[in-house]
Amino acid sequence: MLQAHAPIWDRYADLLIEYCLEIREGDRLLIKSSMLAEPLIKSLYKKCLQVGGHPHISMTFSEQMKMYNDFANEDQLTYISPFYEKAMSEFEAYLNIRAPYNTRAQNGGNSEKVALRSKAMEGLNKIYFQRTATKELKRSLCQFPTQAAAQMAGMALSDYEDFVFNACRLNAEDPVKAWLKVREEQQHIVDHLNACSTIRYQNDKTDIQFSTVNRKWINSDGQTNMPSGEVYTSPVEDSVEGHIHFDLPTVFRGHRVCGVTLEVEKGLINRWTAEEGEDFLDEIFQIPGARRFGEAAIGTNYNIQQTTGNILFDEKIGGTVHMAIGQSYLQAGGKNESTVHWDMIANMKEGGRIIADGVKVYEDGAFTV
Repeated sequence: MLQAHAPIWDRYADLLIEYCLEIREGDRLLIKSSMLAEPLIKSLYKKCLQVGGHPHISMTFSEQMKMYNDFANEDQLTYISPFYEKAMSEFEAYLNIRAPYNTRAQNGGNSEKVALRSKAMEGLNKIYFQRTATKELKRSLCQFPTQAAAQMAGMALSDYEDFVFNACRLNAEDPVKAWLKVREEQQHIVDHLNACSTIRYQNDKTDIQFSTVNRKWINSDGQTNMPSGEVYTSPVEDSVEGHIHFDLPTVFRGHRVCGVTLEVEKGLINRWTAEEGEDFLDEIFQIPGARRFGEAAIGTNYNIQQTTGNILFDEKIGGTVHMAIGQSYLQAGGKNESTVHWDMIANMKEGGRIIADGVKVYEDGAFTV
């Protein structure tokens, strides 16, 4: 049971182990992060042992990925770690803790090497998506506040720590109860959307429509991401029509991109512009599957009200919508496959609205149903 007076890392670990991952006796858990996250990892290790799980720790060091990108040859780039393969194929749980030394460490890497590595990982990624879709693999993604992440967000480290803890509801009297309340509130929204078949996002620079026939809206209540606070689906791939402007900046693979406008016909993105980062956008759209949408979602975490350069938080901003190019969610019924899954975000607080089957269900950043 979570205690309000417990040290913050113990409270965080309790939430992740008991609520997000629901670790049970005998569960094998892979915890992956950098050495900067040691305080949280120690609490997680202890908590996992206390509930009878088997924790396995994988920790990276500063500039490890840069060394890999700089010096790995073709044989090394196509090599798959037998341990990682076993974990993704057989383990019961996986926790990825973001704890960056440098959020720009991978900028300027060899694009051919990146493509080769992505190709080598396709089979294992497919296993990962299949197992997480069926919940054979319980997974969660979370954040450990580091100086680099704070700088990316434009905050002092102490302020960024408060931001992370507040977004995760770790300051609540009982964080688990707080997330259970989120689950209940969002389920009402999900039930309503799942009874509809056509969704339309509109604001001054956006008018885009898609079908959700035989697709499922999912209640993201903090179990697969911490923090969460969104409802999402995978649109019918060839049904997306219109245009959408993403005014909030995002960072993908170390590249900042903002002011993206996409024009879509029969589900295919056929024209695009960006106020910043258009060259990188051009590069991404050469990747198979990247010119179709894998996700449409609505952010509902009103404890998050500013962009940080970290999509784990930014896509959850209450009063926004986002759509992701590339890989679909199997659990939502999606069929698009890609090595890319890039969420792009649009503000809906000033004149934004969502129309479901011809009826307005959302206005100025909030649901009306």
